[in-house]
Amino acid sequence: MQLLIYSLVYPLLWIISKLPWRLFYLFSTCIYILVYHIIRYRRKTVTENLNLAFPDKDTKEINRIRKASYKHMCDMFLEMIRSLSISEKEIVKRFHITNLDALVTLEDKNKSIITMMGHYNSYEWTNSIDLISKFRCVGIYKPIKNKYFDKLVHRIRGRFNSRLIPSAKVFREMTMDQRKDNPELSLYGLISDQSPKLNNATFWTDFMGIKVPAFVGGEVLSKRLGLSIFYLHVEKVKRGYYEATLVPISEDPKNEDEYTITKKFTQLLEEQIRHKPENYLWTHKRWKHRNAQPPKDAVIA
Repeated sequence: MQLLIYSLVYPLLWIISKLPWRLFYLFSTCIYILVYHIIRYRRKTVTENLNLAFPDKDTKEINRIRKASYKHMCDMFLEMIRSLSISEKEIVKRFHITNLDALVTLEDKNKSIITMMGHYNSYEWTNSIDLISKFRCVGIYKPIKNKYFDKLVHRIRGRFNSRLIPSAKVFREMTMDQRKDNPELSLYGLISDQSPKLNNATFWTDFMGIKVPAFVGGEVLSKRLGLSIFYLHVEKVKRGYYEATLVPISEDPKNEDEYTITKKFTQLLEEQIRHKPENYLWTHKRWKHRNAQPPKDAVIA
């Protein structure tokens, strides 16, 4: 059954990925109408999240942000599919690194780095960094149950020589990478705004003015492996075009106070969200633990 579903869906995805750009984004608008107006996918969750994050905004403004966020979400999903066939020249043009000189400086140090990202703007085209630097992008992802679609995700996100590590194996594989005699120069990309399970909620901090548990994996890895850690600040210039800037969080993570790195990431992400909230992915229940009792040993900042 898994193979049958894949065999039916894959040709359609390939055709979508080859559409001319104008038609491609027209199709994205059609998907938006279907998802937002007809299916009404997670509308209740998105509305609740927006009201939690922006209690001072009126209903009209909340609805405007909600609609715009669904349009952006559909664009981002389609852009992932576009990665099936997008050319090297095109992806570099559409996902522009503003401080390439910073990458060159990091290359000269010949040491891998960690990049923390949020579900904001586009993170699907980050692998274009492989094409303009000596770094090999390494994405951390959650495997899909359908093994054929899981392979498809590998094919899409593994283009341009990028590599994927299942989230359950990230600590082991990154540690093994860095213990090699001559480790490969890697840029590890971690989506770091997930809501951790309560039993792993060791650190709680304010996110959009709400006290919630924070994901600390990026900080733990950077301290354990001694890797410089950055925030990838991505701005949407216009539809289908992005500018990304590597913002230093810490070049000496082992000597940072505990949870300083996680707090800095949260602050940087929140600044972007407040500036343009419609470009954030609001469909996930990021504040679901806001009323939960933190574990006894949790740190609350």
